[in-house]
Amino acid sequence: MDISKLIIQMKSSRLCAECPRCSQEFPLSKAILFDGLGDFPEPVEERRREMLEELKARLEALRKRKVSAGPGAEKKTMEVGIGKIIERIVPTYRGFDMPACDCRPLFDPIDMIVFNGLSIANLESITFMEIKTGQSKLSKHQQLVREAVVEHKVGFQVV
Repeated sequence: MDISKLIIQMKSSRLCAECPRCSQEFPLSKAILFDGLGDFPEPVEERRREMLEELKARLEALRKRKVSAGPGAEKKTMEVGIGKIIERIVPTYRGFDMPACDCRPLFDPIDMIVFNGLSIANLESITFMEIKTGQSKLSKHQQLVREAVVEHKVGFQVV
């Protein structure tokens, strides 16, 4: 079937579509339908130009950020990346003193929760664990979690 005929049929139908932004339904007869092979309808062309301008502005902002990033930024990014890999595999390390099957990864804001003894049906305690390397410190969110645990502001809920 010819695409232009299909578009005409859709515009004269009672079909509805859903807006991807607001999830509101609207009749296709009120939509701007086009095949993309020829010139865009003016409202679409105008939106395309706006989007291109936004992309140019974002690209320029990204270039400025790249220039302003100091030489330590790349090193810090590498350290963070390596840390994220290590926190995923640390329960498998030979020197790690907790069974990997008791560890459950969260990754953010805390790396994992360890259910000490759960694998042998003898739960002794639950440990919130954050894995740090080098001189890394707890983030503000991680500090808040630590404080909540220390102050016994921890609960359990079944929904």
